[in-house]
Amino acid sequence: MESKVGKKKLVDRFLDGIERAGNKLPDPVTLFVILAFFVLALSLILSKLGVSAVKPGTDETIEVINLLNREGLIQIVTNMVSNFTGFAPLGIVVVTMIGIGVAENSGLISALMKKTVLSAPKKIILPVILFTGLVGNVAADAAFIILPPIAAMIFMSVGRNPLVGLIATYAAIAGGFSANIIISSLDVLLLGITQTSAQLVDPTYTGLATMNYYFLIVSTFVLVVVATWVTGKFVEPRFGKYGGKIEVAEPLTALENKGLRWAGIVTLAYVILMAILVVPESGLLRNPEDNGFLNSPFMTGIVPIMLFFFLLPGLAYGIVTKKVKSDRDVAEQMFKSIGDLSSFIVLAFVAAQMIAYFGWSNIGPILAIKGAEFLQNMNFTGAPMFIGFIIICAFINLLIASASAKWALLAPIFVPMFMYLNYSPAVTQMAYRVGDSITNPITPMLAYFAILLAFARRYDKNIGIGTLISALLPYSVFFAIMWIILFAIWFLLGLPLGPGDGIYLK
Repeated sequence: MESKVGKKKLVDRFLDGIERAGNKLPDPVTLFVILAFFVLALSLILSKLGVSAVKPGTDETIEVINLLNREGLIQIVTNMVSNFTGFAPLGIVVVTMIGIGVAENSGLISALMKKTVLSAPKKIILPVILFTGLVGNVAADAAFIILPPIAAMIFMSVGRNPLVGLIATYAAIAGGFSANIIISSLDVLLLGITQTSAQLVDPTYTGLATMNYYFLIVSTFVLVVVATWVTGKFVEPRFGKYGGKIEVAEPLTALENKGLRWAGIVTLAYVILMAILVVPESGLLRNPEDNGFLNSPFMTGIVPIMLFFFLLPGLAYGIVTKKVKSDRDVAEQMFKSIGDLSSFIVLAFVAAQMIAYFGWSNIGPILAIKGAEFLQNMNFTGAPMFIGFIIICAFINLLIASASAKWALLAPIFVPMFMYLNYSPAVTQMAYRVGDSITNPITPMLAYFAILLAFARRYDKNIGIGTLISALLPYSVFFAIMWIILFAIWFLLGLPLGPGDGIYLK
């Protein structure tokens, strides 16, 4: 018994150290402001030192450009607005969230998750909940708020500990945040940053939101199996039976079920319409030059297509359930969804400036070339190199939880670096997404960890951070093991990561 207490105290001390280190970091907005000034100062110093690099495959010499002279300051002042408005992730997120916001605020997403979980047979309730959590990421962060408490009540109603359902669901949503069977807002958000970073090497580079799609589909089912095993092997035995007051999840009302049916009809009609526009060789959304699917209007227009994928069913559900009674209700739901993005918009403004300075100064390409040369001299390439990158990203994620903030910081360095080694931006982004996800369950820096703690204290008022982390840690460990193994197999076999995107540059 004493050894268990000692181990728990050790875990608590470790977690306290992580929490203290994370709390000492500035807000992401402040961090990007600091980095922007750091890039400007570095451009002055390195230009004076004459730092340069020769671009691989050419005789072109790239030199650091000083941004703290007259020309540089004029460039900074006159391009500040265009840097922001031209920041690719900004438009992608805002447009997508208009649709997701209507679907969420009308109650469609909550009802759909609840219906899926309540309809599952008792024997497969856990895998269904975990799968719903993974797929629920298509609704961005809404899954963190909606699904864990529903899962807790479902577990309680079938005689299982609600804390297990709560923790397992949170682990699936957080730890598998990148895995999905549907293209999500995260796919298009990260693409914008990846594409901008790749253009530091190849200004003509354009990527697709589906660049990781095949790998993510397989990952979804692998993680469901892993999470199911971890829950039964480690988590459920740890908590045992629940001795508190039993709460039962309320089934959907007849009106809510009717709303779901109509939302389903509208979704099916929309999917059929898209199929008519894409599947036939003469489809209007196919590539007009070769009637192909890749680089077609459908792929380049995936953001507005996603907007209506969420917006139309959300409207249908809201109209049937009386959540939408007029155009004003629709507008208010859209306003609310954009209002929730206020922190992201501010972050996008400062991140856009830092990334622009990084590109103008040539520090990014030079650092990437030097880094690529170093890796080549060390003979550290291939799968081991990317596994090392995954581990680095996983560690950074313990301190900086925002996926977009981290990628905006790392992509301008690592995407060009690996491109100079002939690796596709798609594989670099995929490695980042694995690393970014696997430590999500155990980082107190993720905003929703505090919400998980609040949910958990409904069932155990004495539960603490250490208890939650110790229960979530097995998910992170085994997600990391299995996901890295899957990544290594995929890499070694040279399988395509998504339509038209593979491991190496074409």
